[in-house]
Amino acid sequence: MEQKPNWSNKTIFTGDNLPVMRGMNSESVDLIYLDPPFNSKRDYAAQIGSKAVGAEFKDTWTLDDIDVEWINLIEQSQPALHRVLLAATSNSDKSYIVYMAVRLLEMHRVLKPTGSIYLHCDPTMGHYLKLMLDSVFGRKNFRNEIVWHYTGGGRSKSYFSKKHDLVFWYSVSHEQCTFNIDQIRVPYRESSGYAKSGIRHKNGKKYLPNPKGTPVDDVWAIPIINPMAKERTGYPTQKPLALLDRIIKASSNPGDVVFDPFCGCATTLVAADDLDRRWVGVDISPKAAELVVSRIEDRQGLFREIIHRTDIPKRSDLGKLPPAASPSNRKTLYGEQGGSCAGCQEHFQPQHLEVDHIIARTNGGTDHLQNLQLLCGHCNRIKGDRGMEYLRVKLGLS
Repeated sequence: MEQKPNWSNKTIFTGDNLPVMRGMNSESVDLIYLDPPFNSKRDYAAQIGSKAVGAEFKDTWTLDDIDVEWINLIEQSQPALHRVLLAATSNSDKSYIVYMAVRLLEMHRVLKPTGSIYLHCDPTMGHYLKLMLDSVFGRKNFRNEIVWHYTGGGRSKSYFSKKHDLVFWYSVSHEQCTFNIDQIRVPYRESSGYAKSGIRHKNGKKYLPNPKGTPVDDVWAIPIINPMAKERTGYPTQKPLALLDRIIKASSNPGDVVFDPFCGCATTLVAADDLDRRWVGVDISPKAAELVVSRIEDRQGLFREIIHRTDIPKRSDLGKLPPAASPSNRKTLYGEQGGSCAGCQEHFQPQHLEVDHIIARTNGGTDHLQNLQLLCGHCNRIKGDRGMEYLRVKLGLS
């Protein structure tokens, strides 16, 4: 059942997108676009003197960058994703896959049945990302691999010049999916005879060209941002507004909710605002919140009551759940765990075990039974609101 968003329109969150997404209502978003890190083994920083100065991020991954408990979650409940993880050829690739996998699971949950996700990547990790999307959204819900082709920059003499990115489009449902092909038609080629006079079928019926142009295909020739362009912020991985304009027009309608969980310099949010969509974004850097305000003001000449939050939204779609430590939860968990502490694995009488949130509520965890476990008092004090991997290390179990 589709839910109302539990945040206000035009909201940007600063922080890790995983706990923010865990706090978002299920089936509350119509369209997700994300341009995540690519595991490029590079560090990025905005140019000094640019609007985005101060924005920086690393795109080099190690196992220290992930919560190892995420691996346990994937292994226990997502066998298809776990097989992708086993295919990783290095610890860097493995850590990147784990980082993205737990986030893609949340993105699938928050999308409406008619919703779509567009994941922007390059060939570095594109093969792994497509396998993850197949696992989370289902192969039958793969719609297109869009090739964004651009020119400019240097030319290699050692290999074919790398002048494209990939955008994977998946829908939640194969049967129902928002797609507005007439909103993104492009002009016919000047050399096209069909564009000038149409064509006549052998049965005598004449087909005239569509005044809006021809349907766009899956290779998009959209220029990169000109160094002198007004929209340029200096953000190191900024994408052109024309690219997001096409995606948003194609897979959402006015009033729909557009979400970017890695919003960077806020191009998705600016494009959504221009097209009268509701929007929400998350970025780890506070600079994104500054940029979305300044860019929308620059384009529209007025302040648009943008909301900046650093907390985690509280889900309102869960209905009335029993308290985490309710007798019914304790009885069920005691049976599932066989009377053993989920930390030290020692057996205890029920009265000596305490209900613990696997993912702390401060990190977006809920009171759902699937997020609860029983720990002995000693283990619960050690763990606190940290992950289970911390507890295992302290107990010498890792």
